Amino acid sequence: MPSRRAVAVLLVGVAGLGLAGCRNAPTVAAYVGESQVTVAELDDAVAQRLAVPDIAAYAGDDETSFTRQVLSLQVGEEVYAEAARQYDVQVSDADVQARIDQLLAGSDPDQVFAQVAQQQGASEDDVVENVRQQLVRQQIAVAAGQADLSEAALRDRYAASQPALTTVELGIVTVPDQATADAVLAQLTADPAGYAAVAAQHPGDNTLPDVQPFTSADLPEVLAPSIAATQPGQGFTQVVPEAGGVVVGLVRSVSVPSFEDARAQLADQAASDADEAGLALVAAVREDLDVTVNPRYGVLDEGRVVADEGGVVRLLTDDAAAGAAGTAPGAAGD
Repeated sequence: MPSRRAVAVLLVGVAGLGLAGCRNAPTVAAYVGESQVTVAELDDAVAQRLAVPDIAAYAGDDETSFTRQVLSLQVGEEVYAEAARQYDVQVSDADVQARIDQLLAGSDPDQVFAQVAQQQGASEDDVVENVRQQLVRQQIAVAAGQADLSEAALRDRYAASQPALTTVELGIVTVPDQATADAVLAQLTADPAGYAAVAAQHPGDNTLPDVQPFTSADLPEVLAPSIAATQPGQGFTQVVPEAGGVVVGLVRSVSVPSFEDARAQLADQAASDADEAGLALVAAVREDLDVTVNPRYGVLDEGRVVADEGGVVRLLTDDAAAGAAGTAPGAAGD
């Protein structure tokens, strides 16, 4: 089975798109700046996807909603193409494939693409385009000076993140008084491997039955200063009234991953930050585009074409059809 992460990450929401303008040719499904998505292009795109059995099953009998989904994707492609042009960034097919391989993480691509088709009604081409857009967002952020994905920047991030990357192997035993705490501490520092046996002699809600790993974010806040001041293999005692006595802590080890071991995590964090910055930059490009959707398909809402809940959906017609409608009783507003 492909991982949930592969399915979830391969297809994410497209950035919001604006709605403006009053262009209204009946053969155009949407205007995006100087570009158009024609009705014929939309119909072909819908038909190609519905030819895939899994996507057809996803769409079911609601072809109208599925058509809106496809139109949303087509409008998004035009917006990202314009954003990439304005910021002079290019993402190669090889870059996209490398990112997809990374996200798949060894999962069977056919199974993952089948799941995406079944669960989201998206084709393999839709997945590829979506990953391309992720990379475009990141590169736009870099081009705008709002992100840095270089090796040097990753090393700087590593240096700044070392406290968060640190793992402490910690044992905690709570005893009723200081004398007992001193005796327990002596036992643990003399034989750290015997921690479990010592802890079993002092069971309770505030005693760990075995040494456990903690990240810096997970360490008990009240004990954090004592833990930070204790060398690996040593321990400490601290009166903690709310714990019901005196806490004996054993810091068995403290470890920090090497840069190479942490590199993938750091790169993901940097890419996420760049993606967030890129979303805002693409949104700014969007605001400058005159995006108009043919109302026969609905309206744009946060980047997606949805049904017009505001009342009557008007069909665009050419001048001749409009004239004919003007002479037909009840033709307008139905």
